[in-house]
Amino acid sequence: MGGASGGGLWPFRGRSSALQRHGCNVVSESLRGYRRQTLVPPPLRPVRWRVNQHHIFDQVWNSTPIQRQPLHPEGQLMRSEKIRFTNSAGLLLGARLDLPPDKPHAFALFAHCFTCSKDLKAVAHISDALTKHGIGVLRFDFTGLGESEGDFADTNFTTDVDDLVCAAGYLTEHDAAPSILIGHSLGGAAVLEAATRIKSAQAVVTIGAPADPAHVTSLFAAAHDRIESEGVSTVSLAGRPFKIKKQFVDNLRSQTLTRTIRDLTQALLIFHSPQDEIVGLEHATTIYTTASHPKSFISLDGADHLLTNEDDARYVGDLIANWADRYVDSLQAPAIDADGGAQWLTAEIGREGFGTQIRSGRHGLLADEPISVGGRDDGPSPYDFLNAALGSCTAMTLRMYADHKKWPLEGVEVRLRHDKIHASDCAECESTTGKVDRIERHLVLRGDLTDEQRSRLIEIADRCPVHRTLHGEVQVLTQLQPE
Repeated sequence: MGGASGGGLWPFRGRSSALQRHGCNVVSESLRGYRRQTLVPPPLRPVRWRVNQHHIFDQVWNSTPIQRQPLHPEGQLMRSEKIRFTNSAGLLLGARLDLPPDKPHAFALFAHCFTCSKDLKAVAHISDALTKHGIGVLRFDFTGLGESEGDFADTNFTTDVDDLVCAAGYLTEHDAAPSILIGHSLGGAAVLEAATRIKSAQAVVTIGAPADPAHVTSLFAAAHDRIESEGVSTVSLAGRPFKIKKQFVDNLRSQTLTRTIRDLTQALLIFHSPQDEIVGLEHATTIYTTASHPKSFISLDGADHLLTNEDDARYVGDLIANWADRYVDSLQAPAIDADGGAQWLTAEIGREGFGTQIRSGRHGLLADEPISVGGRDDGPSPYDFLNAALGSCTAMTLRMYADHKKWPLEGVEVRLRHDKIHASDCAECESTTGKVDRIERHLVLRGDLTDEQRSRLIEIADRCPVHRTLHGEVQVLTQLQPE
């Protein structure tokens, strides 16, 4: 594909066969105008850590150029674009495509909870966390909800699954097939079912999901008799009125996820809070015990069903990114560079802010600057990483030496602080003017060590390779490379 970058218009030429095979109509109302680049498979397994005191998708394609609708929430690194795509019934569904500052390395498809929308704060926070790790996220409103067309009363669990398949088709045609499926509450049950039809998916994530979709009917138990006798009833859910028809209830009760979960071929990650008052923890237990490996469970202790605490939602997003690195091909990379030489580390930054994605082999990190200097404090600063290199190298060197000597070194803690001081205040420095860099390093050696052993380990700390590099002659060769 090709297009103009920055112009806001995108003359799209697509392939509709994949979507039509799934029964989805093919028309896009809003396409993006950012410059396309070949997706590369670098890893992104960012780690939240602390160094010193710093915290971490009518019948044919519309060939007319269409105005995109970019959305960029203030203070967020991700680019969020408003799009619409049609489902199998020909209805337009509202959606947002959240993108990282640079090209995405994988795409996730997000299914929101029952009667919720794509704009639920928890969904936005999870999506934002994922984009910081280089993962694009398509979140959309199911038929009849939010900005999507249709009557909610005419929908059911089966139509939700169909909507998911069409959304996956949109991503496949416009960007890249989704490799990660994420579902919250009933949306979690929907992605489990949709995973059998979305062949590109390599990882499935559920958040507070019921093992039996019919569990949702407990939310309007008082209306069961009326729905059964009159065929419809208006119920209040989260303070809003919804018309529930008998077909909706019957469809839920006809679902049996047991075989679907048991035969799931994708890796499965289950999030659930022990304090969830809407969907009990026993549902997570059933999903986990029914599924085959690879599967993982993470307890969201203290979180509520809707993840109203922003920290809980971002925690979920960060963990999904870390976990997916093991199972999603496009998030993995070879350990050695293709030319057989030393491995390249890459650092990429987008158009705004200081957030920088760092990749080394199959590992990923996120760097940023403190809020005080215009950053968002989403990761350690460059000098924090410098301290981290020296600190980790020091700890590893002492570990190796103590093991070789068979000394009882139980653990090492290295504390570092970087600063710039006036040369005139440094008696040991060769420079006499200006400022010099100073790194203070404090060691805590744990274990039943003698005084002589401790003294020797302090000497060995100065021999770690990174320490020697900092004190030796360093040559940095900078060359401009083609894009």
